[in-house]
Amino acid sequence: MQVKQKVTFYLSPELHRKLKIRAAIDSEPMSDLAEKAIVFYLNHPEMVEAAESAAHGRTHQVHACPECATSVVVKDGEMVALKNQPGVVSEEQLTVAQVTPGAAGQEQLVTC
Repeated sequence: MQVKQKVTFYLSPELHRKLKIRAAIDSEPMSDLAEKAIVFYLNHPEMVEAAESAAHGRTHQVHACPECATSVVVKDGEMVALKNQPGVVSEEQLTVAQVTPGAAGQEQLVTC
């Protein structure tokens, strides 16, 4: 039998809820799932860091209007104009004007 050390740590309520649900679905104790996650992180920290960095900075692809060079992005399924924004914008700095979709709910390029 393997001897284990008891450790106490704190999780956010949302993370605790997700862990509890996953443990119930997998029919495994929460401590076993937490141990697997910690072992994976300690053995492969570069993979965890790569996955975290891949989630940042790739939210929106910027397109330029061919007639007036206004920059637009598709955000939550809607085209929005960036107006006079710098080349790199953060979510807090993003001010947008909503563009209405074309006929029959299809997207179309709206010229200025």
